[in-house]
Amino acid sequence: MKWLWIVLGTLVLLVALLWIVGSFLPREHRATCRADFRASVETLFALLSDVEAHAAWRPGVKAVRRVEPVNGKPSFVEESSQGSVRYVVELDEPPRKRVLRIADDSLPYGGTWTFTLTPSTFGTTLAITEDGFVKPALFRTLARFVCGYHATMEGYLSSVAAKLGETVTVERIE
Repeated sequence: MKWLWIVLGTLVLLVALLWIVGSFLPREHRATCRADFRASVETLFALLSDVEAHAAWRPGVKAVRRVEPVNGKPSFVEESSQGSVRYVVELDEPPRKRVLRIADDSLPYGGTWTFTLTPSTFGTTLAITEDGFVKPALFRTLARFVCGYHATMEGYLSSVAAKLGETVTVERIE
């Protein structure tokens, strides 16, 4: 019985420590990743914009469906193994820029993803910038030190490359 109390006490202390660390971390963060593709800007923008097809090439995404616009802006819900998230297309400037915003205030996180497509001598440079926030202090600690702010963007860029039959090196910018 003594060992049970020691284990429980240790777990409580660990969670408290993670919460304390998270309370000192900033709520907001910015992270950017980019990769160079052989595909044209138009091809990449079309791939990014066809959200209903994302489930076919993005691991973990089960389905994407368009829903009612938010303040006149296109909106869709992405169903994944982690649950569902509603996005709003805040800005669409084909074929150079697209900004998606998480439109669900009940989530413990949120923010925007800005896709910037730039022609290059190689083909196209695709950069994704996440301007995000994490509400709970405990989650901030996990996001910063365990998952990392870049992981989802790196996975996204790798999935784009796989869909296009390319191999890319994903670069962390900030």
